[in-house]
Amino acid sequence: MARDLMTPLERAQALREGRPADRIRCVPSISNTAARVIGVKVSELRSCGETLARATIATYRRFGFDSVRVFTDLYVQPEAMGTRVRVPLDETAHMEAPAILREEEVDRLVPHDPYTAGPLPVLLEATKRTLDAIGHEVPVTCGVEGPFTLASLLVGADNISRWMLRKPELAHKVIGLAYEASRQLADAVIDLGSAPNLTCAMSSSTVISPRHFREFSQPYLKRLIEYVKGRGIAAVGLHICGKTAGIWQGMADTGAACLSIDNMAHMDEAKAQVGDLVCLMGNIPPSEVLLQGDPGDVRAAAFKCIREAWDSPRGFILASGCSLATETPFANIDAMMDAARDAGWPPRQELLAAEA
Repeated sequence: MARDLMTPLERAQALREGRPADRIRCVPSISNTAARVIGVKVSELRSCGETLARATIATYRRFGFDSVRVFTDLYVQPEAMGTRVRVPLDETAHMEAPAILREEEVDRLVPHDPYTAGPLPVLLEATKRTLDAIGHEVPVTCGVEGPFTLASLLVGADNISRWMLRKPELAHKVIGLAYEASRQLADAVIDLGSAPNLTCAMSSSTVISPRHFREFSQPYLKRLIEYVKGRGIAAVGLHICGKTAGIWQGMADTGAACLSIDNMAHMDEAKAQVGDLVCLMGNIPPSEVLLQGDPGDVRAAAFKCIREAWDSPRGFILASGCSLATETPFANIDAMMDAARDAGWPPRQELLAAEA
């Protein structure tokens, strides 16, 4: 962080107050790449709070980005409620089977206890350790799943899709249970002094229609964000993967303070639609550019994003479009951070033109 003149908290405060800042904010969404930073297996992040915290802290120290999220994969919460999850030694965990398969089993689902269920205590321990170590200089959040995504991973995508069409009351029942689970995890995160960061991958228009998003996902996200705000967390971030242009207004209407936009969209279009309502962050492609490209590709993509959205009315954060793959080269993450540092704040217009 030698090239940064401000801590992330100082930078965010300056931008909120309209004062000069050293650079544009920048957040490569790093999760299991953190294992590579400290030389451990990916599975160790999921099984030990001290290791996950150590990796998260070291990754922040190595790259100096503007917000830290304690997160490993989408299956921590579902596993805590009975979903079968496979945890390879050195790859990201994935789902083997939903918690339930039949309608008559729905009543078996109960919200998880975040202090005792599955790998959730590891997540909370890591969040507390990370907050204690670096929370004085950078925002520290903890990943919490949106209710619709959690419900989908508990009963399976096929079931939730069928129930939305044929038995909407059953779909709402399962999503309501998932809401309670995510609310309880959000409570535990807030009790630690941190803040929830919401991810709802299955709400993507790549997966469900905008109409189903408005009926089965958006109301629960809105309710959860209102609850979190009621507990004193003013700014809640929301990420939905894939295609989202058709639901940007609905995402903004949840009350989220910042929307993370995947790379399937253009930042200037997001700015035109909802930039006056929420802060926007995005959207360097995590696979094609950050994983498979070289530093020159990363720099070009970063400046494209900056040109499109730096002047978004409610703010802009340069970010990856989604979580980075585990094997993302460090040189490419450095290139992303270097682009943000070179751009400065406000971005130097001659540099934006030269990098076009």
